Amino acid sequence: MTETATYMDGQASSGGEDAIESGLSESKTKAASKHNMSKPTQPEFEDKYEEREYLKGRLAAAFRIFGKYGYDQGVAGHITLRDPVDPTTFWVNPFGVAFSMITSSDLIQVNHRGQIIDGGPVRLLNTAAFMIHSAIHAARPDVNCAAHSHSIYGRTFCTLGRPLDIITQDSCIFYNDHVVYETFNGIVLAEEEGKNIAAALGDKKAALLQNHGILTVGESVEAAVFWFVSLERCCHTQLMADAAAGGRGGATIKIQDEDAQYTYKSIGGPRDGWFSAKPMFDMIHKETNGDYLG
Repeated sequence: MTETATYMDGQASSGGEDAIESGLSESKTKAASKHNMSKPTQPEFEDKYEEREYLKGRLAAAFRIFGKYGYDQGVAGHITLRDPVDPTTFWVNPFGVAFSMITSSDLIQVNHRGQIIDGGPVRLLNTAAFMIHSAIHAARPDVNCAAHSHSIYGRTFCTLGRPLDIITQDSCIFYNDHVVYETFNGIVLAEEEGKNIAAALGDKKAALLQNHGILTVGESVEAAVFWFVSLERCCHTQLMADAAAGGRGGATIKIQDEDAQYTYKSIGGPRDGWFSAKPMFDMIHKETNGDYLG
């Protein structure tokens, strides 16, 4: 299947009419209803093998995006995709292959025991990738993609051991939808540590791993990637905002809970994440001429 697919109409917010929280003011409810509109949703497949090939292409594109944005750090970092044919397995980047060089055919398929059962010529598995992602995929049937890397602003913010302040429209994406994992025990090489991270994540879309880096999950590759890029930028924004406010002897202005909740319901759902990532994926396809599909 090519990058072009047939889409079905969907509501602009992630939850349609149900996306309007009962606690919101009447004016916000009416405004949201007035501006509700249709927008595309993910392609659907009758053939699971065709879906697999399409999604592997999206995963390879995700690595190219991470490489472009400088989210690589040596051999650290991984993004996983739950296999649609055998959902007990997932696809991941081979250990030691640069994000900016990964193609669909390079990806490796891993089962729940950590065995590589299919994939490209470099069949090396990052143990930390398996321990973290296998636990998340097992605990969260709704998660089809999980992303983690040692991005510079994310890992810097994670040294503070605190959640994001909701200070911008973009940070509302993570309003009541991210956690801080407050333990650092070195490189995640133990099964128990992976399970602890998954348990801390709970039903949220993102985790700030203290002294480590950021992690995001999504129902789609696109959503997980967009959440990651957004969280990295929110960390960057807050680091700068806190420094600027502190330099003036003040503090940042926080968004009120009702406004944050309203905004979250407009831009923080799975469909919103998928759609918001579309420009990034379109651009990487154009810049690489689809090389990642090889």
